[in-house]
Amino acid sequence: MEEYAFKRSSPEEDRIGIRTDGVVIIKDGYLVYERYASEYDASKRHLIWSASKSVTNAIFGVAVKDGYVQLDEPAYLDYAPLNREETHPITINHLLRMSSGLYSNEMYESSPLQSTVNNMLFSAGHLDMGAFAAEQPVVAPPDTQWEYSSLTSTLLMAILKDKIDTATYDDYPWTGLFDPIGIKSAVFERDVSGTFVGSSYVHITPRDMARFGFLFLNDGIWDGEQILAKDWVTYSTTVVPAMQTTKLTPEDLEGGTYGAQWWLNRSVPEWGIPIPFPDVPEDMFYASGHWGQAIFIILSLDMVIAYTADNRDDSMDYNQFLKLILEGVSTGS
Repeated sequence: MEEYAFKRSSPEEDRIGIRTDGVVIIKDGYLVYERYASEYDASKRHLIWSASKSVTNAIFGVAVKDGYVQLDEPAYLDYAPLNREETHPITINHLLRMSSGLYSNEMYESSPLQSTVNNMLFSAGHLDMGAFAAEQPVVAPPDTQWEYSSLTSTLLMAILKDKIDTATYDDYPWTGLFDPIGIKSAVFERDVSGTFVGSSYVHITPRDMARFGFLFLNDGIWDGEQILAKDWVTYSTTVVPAMQTTKLTPEDLEGGTYGAQWWLNRSVPEWGIPIPFPDVPEDMFYASGHWGQAIFIILSLDMVIAYTADNRDDSMDYNQFLKLILEGVSTGS
C-alpha cells in the first residue's frame, strides 16, 4: 500500500499521478497505521472539499435528534428563498438525498463557466450561497431524479441557520458534533451571509477525519452517548430511491450508489448498478472530496480509513488502494 499510495511518480510542480498527503487507519478501535507526505503531519489540517457533505449529514443527524428538523417537513417553511410554488414539495429528506429536482451542474475544471458549484463558491452566488442554490429552477419532481449537487448541501446549512437562533447556529457544529466526539482541529468556513459552506469548506486533520468516521462506524454512538438520531446511519447508507428512476451514466456511478450525503459500495443488480469496488466489502460507505479526500468506513471489518491527497488526475484507484490495505491489515477475528 505504501508503495502504491506514497511513491511520487513526477516532480511536485507537475502535480501528476498519485499524490497522497496522509493515511490514517483505525482497526478494532485502535490506531494501527499513520503516515504523511509532502509538508503534512498529524497536527496539520487538510481541506476535505466535498467530504464536507458527510459532515453536513452528521450535523443534520444531530439536529433531527435535537428536534430542530424533521426529515419529511417542507424545506421552505423557515427559509424564504425556497418559498415559491414549484419548490413547496421539496423536503429536507429530498435535499439530503440529492433528489430535490433543483437544477445543478457539478462540473469543475471541465466546464467552469456553466458549473453551478463554481458559481456558488467563487462567483455569482458566493455572497449568499444558500439563496443562490434555492433560486435554481426545478427540473424534475422531487424524488424522481438523483443529481449529485454541492448546492443542496450548502442549502441545507442555510435552512438550518433560519431554523435556530444565531448563537446556537454559530456554535452548533462544535456543540452538537465536534466537541462531543473530541474533534479539536475542525475549521468550518462560512459565506458572507453567515452560512456554513456545507458542501466544501471543512478543514480538519486526518486523525479527526478518522474520529468522525468512527462515530458512523459505531452507529452514531460515542462513549455510550447517542450523538446522532437513532437509526441515522442506516438512513444515511440506504440507496437513494430516485436512483431507480434516473438515467444514470457510467460517470454517475464511478463513485458507487448514493445514500444521504454519503457514497455507498452497494450494487443494485435489479437497477443495473454494479458494485464499484469489487475487492472491498459491500457494506463499505465513504465520504469523498475533490482531488482525493476520503473517509472509508467498513462495518464488517470494524475499520475506518482516512485519506488526504492532491490527486489532480485519475491515477488513484480506490479499489486497488483499499484492496492493498485489506491485504496488509489483519481482518481475522
